[in-house]
Amino acid sequence: MKRLRTLPTSRLLVLILALLVVSAGGAALAVASGGGGPTPPPEPLAQALHDAVAAPAPDGITARITFTNKLFPSGALVGQAGSSLMSGASGRLWVTGDGHGRIELQSDAGDAQIVWSPTEVTVYDASSNTVYKAALPAKSDTTPDKGALPTVAQISDFLTKAGADVAVSDAEPVDVAGRAAYNVSVAPKHDGGLLGSVELAWDAANGVPLRAAVYAQGASSPVLELAVTDVSYGAVSASDVDIAPPAGAKVVELDSSAASGSTADKGAPVTGLPAVQAAAGFPVAAPDSLVGLPLKDVRLVGGKSVVVVYGQGLGAIAVLERQADASAPKGGSLSALPTVSLDGVTAHELATQLGTVIEWQSAGVDYVLAGSLPSAAAEAAARTLK
Repeated sequence: MKRLRTLPTSRLLVLILALLVVSAGGAALAVASGGGGPTPPPEPLAQALHDAVAAPAPDGITARITFTNKLFPSGALVGQAGSSLMSGASGRLWVTGDGHGRIELQSDAGDAQIVWSPTEVTVYDASSNTVYKAALPAKSDTTPDKGALPTVAQISDFLTKAGADVAVSDAEPVDVAGRAAYNVSVAPKHDGGLLGSVELAWDAANGVPLRAAVYAQGASSPVLELAVTDVSYGAVSASDVDIAPPAGAKVVELDSSAASGSTADKGAPVTGLPAVQAAAGFPVAAPDSLVGLPLKDVRLVGGKSVVVVYGQGLGAIAVLERQADASAPKGGSLSALPTVSLDGVTAHELATQLGTVIEWQSAGVDYVLAGSLPSAAAEAAARTLK
């Protein structure tokens, strides 16, 4: 079973973006039509959210969509194979009332198709003729007060408490793809890294999300946005969402246990530098601070790897360390990306508008550093660890 770290760089990025699209695409997402359409009456945010949760869900959703991706700066992916998930695309979306759905994207860079059910997601990337399959976490039926709707007062209290960490806008009445909708913007007040804000708009009549967008700090246009130009509600045929990839496609099964740890690893966690160092079997790099951020956590994961966290919130830096595998392809999963020098050590770097990932090897240890910080700061942090 193939693990994420063995995937070619472009295929790994495609998969990550596909999962982001699925998480946003469980319902139709739409872009404001530019005026002239209906808008709902003004309401306090707590009331608008309560009405959205309480509204009956539609039997199904059909939409024409566009996906915008400005995450990667020009030149960051030179030499990478094309994909509609990496360059942006247009297409269609279908969602049934029982948790099944399909997103179909087309572009000159290569088509993509994402199909999901309550238990599995499948991503077909036509540019590489590859299918990625992953199991979704099972939903628990033991949640207290399952099915109980929050009251307006409870929602208002939650928003007040959340206001200590994030700035939440009012519910703005807008016209979204010809539907009366409310739009809200949420921005971190601190520890937000490069994230500027996230916007969400939903249908005032039924609570269906109609637009999702992510903005980088200081940006006036979204870095990522999933949108539709037309949306309709009604029953969706199972044949619209139950689409199999081409028979000759390469299949990659993604093992979710690689991230969560196997059943045998479910005992007491190994945390703290002394205990982790004793169990890791290789020298663990974990200075007290990194580019001004204090050390917050050191723990063993998967029985073989170490995760070291600096800072907190979205502004945190995470470092994954593990003994280098002599049989693994040299260069790691980011080897096709541009190189940077860490005082003589060659590293590979993916710099985006929302964060930076750097991968390198030093003294027999593989390192991956990731954080929502500019590339210069990420490189300074990596030099401290190498």
